Amino acid sequence: MRKVVVTEFVTLDGVIEDPGGSEKTTHGGWSFRFWSDEAANYKHDELFAADALLLGRVTYEGFAQAWPTVEGTGDFGERMNALPKYVVSTTLNELTWNNSHLINEDAVAAIAKLKQQPGQDILVEGSGELVQTLMQHDLIDEYRLMVHPIVLGGGKRLFREGSPTHPLELVAARPIASGVVVLTYRPTTSEGEQERPTEAPA
Repeated sequence: MRKVVVTEFVTLDGVIEDPGGSEKTTHGGWSFRFWSDEAANYKHDELFAADALLLGRVTYEGFAQAWPTVEGTGDFGERMNALPKYVVSTTLNELTWNNSHLINEDAVAAIAKLKQQPGQDILVEGSGELVQTLMQHDLIDEYRLMVHPIVLGGGKRLFREGSPTHPLELVAARPIASGVVVLTYRPTTSEGEQERPTEAPA
């Protein structure tokens, strides 16, 4: 059974909105000053431990605009472009990025079916609205939060007002020299014992 892994850039006050600046929001691009080779190596290992991407519309459109034409990304960019992309949207009609597949109805059932297939991790990047749906239906097996040492004071948050009660257990904490800390959490069972999926990238 595959794992759904949510991986997010997040601020100290819980904001995940527009870390790369592609959406041109008020605070967009807040992650750049903390990027480093160490962070890049972590993301590389994470991507190569997955064999599919699961994306919401906004994140998909940003990625689809950038990744097919970006240069100098080596095997990371090649894998981003080659991996199957599953896109949850009720408004998109056409997907232009290579190997993209539209999920436009009964997303919960479709994602549950993907999890039952053999393979590596299913990686969810960004996609804040989709993550809310995954939370509501207990479809997330692991959270990897790259916590950045910055407070924005506003923006869309990962855990919002009305999010379900969500007991989590911290299973790894990895500081990065730029000030980022990667925190890995897994949901606990009703008995309080954590699930035991495979280890996160070191």
